[in-house]
Amino acid sequence: MRKALCVGIDSYEHVNDLHGCVNDANSVKSALERNGDGTLNFDVKIMCATSEKSYITRNNLRDAVEKLFENESEIAVFYYSGHGAIDSLGGYLCTSEITRPDEGLSLNDVMGFASKSKARNKVIILDSCFSGEIANSVEMPNYSVLQDGTTLLAACGKSEYATEEDGHGVYTSLLVEALYGGAMNLLGEVSPGSIYSYIDRSLGAWEQRPVFKANINSFVSLRKNAPPISILELHRITEIFKSKYDEYQLDPTYEPDKHEADIKEVNKEHEEIFSILQKYVKLNLVVPVGEDHMYYAAIHYKSCKLTAQGQHYWDLAKRGTI
Repeated sequence: MRKALCVGIDSYEHVNDLHGCVNDANSVKSALERNGDGTLNFDVKIMCATSEKSYITRNNLRDAVEKLFENESEIAVFYYSGHGAIDSLGGYLCTSEITRPDEGLSLNDVMGFASKSKARNKVIILDSCFSGEIANSVEMPNYSVLQDGTTLLAACGKSEYATEEDGHGVYTSLLVEALYGGAMNLLGEVSPGSIYSYIDRSLGAWEQRPVFKANINSFVSLRKNAPPISILELHRITEIFKSKYDEYQLDPTYEPDKHEADIKEVNKEHEEIFSILQKYVKLNLVVPVGEDHMYYAAIHYKSCKLTAQGQHYWDLAKRGTI
């Protein structure tokens, strides 16, 4: 079972309203609910505060987070977008009724529910100011306390503000892009680690800095998208390259367009292999040797070889782990 709780709070009673948090929660819900092929992914519960009638109180949020983490599941994901606050004892998720920071839901409480959870994987994603404070130890500053199987993604550092732009949080906009394929591997899978890497590269040194904390044995996939290459073609990497250090010899029979070649012989098997090699090139798995383009590597009887990433996927295919 895969379940997620998405919370967006725009409406507040005593502090300034926000304008993109509900949009963000709905965007994340849509990205998590189904995989790229339309199959079910997460069973998502959404909570949104859009007006006084739909205020989300601390008790409402606390009960929902507790319920998310209380039962056994493959993975439980908690996403929050709204005001965040901090004091000398830690950080808080600000619910609709607060008048001071510590009236919100303590990040320590969130971590308490996650640490006691029977879910094999716990993922907490926060798009709120000061969210990088989560899991910091008051007794040991700058040390994180995480139980096994826990991953934290936060929009900014513990002393930073999370920004909105065009009706969405900057962080969540990048998060959603990552889930829809921006951060996928060659199998189409998006992990929390690849999401962090995608967002980290997208934000400049002068912008809010995202935070990633984890205590895990392996990455879990949050969404499966259509892969950029079929698994059957990816597996052929060990057939084409007998070892990961080999060069694969080319000649004009591999290139369908032979207008610059000294021979016009047609070899359909070679052309099929060359088509796969061209896909590998686009995915940075293969590079031509001695030429800038694969076309001329074939026309001029040169070769091609695996990149470092290509060697990595060769190893995975050889071991049968993909």
